[in-house]
Amino acid sequence: MESDSVLDLEAYFARIGYSGGREPTPETLRALHLAHVTHVPFENLDVLLGRPIRLDLASLQAKIVRDRRGGYCFEQNGLFAAVLEKLGFNLTRLAARVRLGSTRIMPRTHMTLLVEAGGESWLADVGFGGWGLLEPIPLIAGRNYQQGMWTSRLEREGAHWVLQCPETGMGSAQSGAQYVFNLEPQLPVDYELPNHYCSTHPDSRFVQTLTAQMASQSARHMLRGREYSIVEPDRTRTETVQSAAEFSRILEESFGLHLPPGSILSWPPGAR
Repeated sequence: MESDSVLDLEAYFARIGYSGGREPTPETLRALHLAHVTHVPFENLDVLLGRPIRLDLASLQAKIVRDRRGGYCFEQNGLFAAVLEKLGFNLTRLAARVRLGSTRIMPRTHMTLLVEAGGESWLADVGFGGWGLLEPIPLIAGRNYQQGMWTSRLEREGAHWVLQCPETGMGSAQSGAQYVFNLEPQLPVDYELPNHYCSTHPDSRFVQTLTAQMASQSARHMLRGREYSIVEPDRTRTETVQSAAEFSRILEESFGLHLPPGSILSWPPGAR
């Protein structure tokens, strides 16, 4: 594991607007998690720009903290795990299969975390986007946990766990299944192959379509290709982005994102 001297906690806290406690408690975990997901967007701009996705801690900090960018699961949860470990949390890195309504068995292309705090195990995940967690939830099956205006719950499938967001209506039996995972520990090197697939394979959704997503406790902002949606519990507003200038404006105003200097993104975004 890299030296934690690479990690600048004060810069990270400033990036996510966090000024709370630093003890390895459930309260700290919840507050950090919420601050992260409401300040750092889920996005794949670098994939569409043909830039490599690097998972070493120095690169993650440079991109997400210094350059005020976002990233996808391997980047965001990788940085979040390093922050938690620096604060004294014990955690296990895990791998999950994304569902999102698919009936196919998908590869393990998602990174999530199991964190120990307050004598309990918590599922923590700041890098899923969509209807992912706003706050960590206990590793307990069959209970609903309020996540802002949404609900999250875990269910068991044999030795596996399924994260659900029932309001989305996706997945088997309208369960809103987001992803399925087991508790087999992963090492940082275990994410190199799925990261390579996600960022380079022509069948990867990240290679095919640009996405930027940001969550709050009352709304989910989602940009996929040219479709920009603001999702609230009782309504969804969707518009089609008509120009590159409008696209850049939405990236900046809704997600706090600026294209890296010197980069040229095709229009429409994701076009090959």
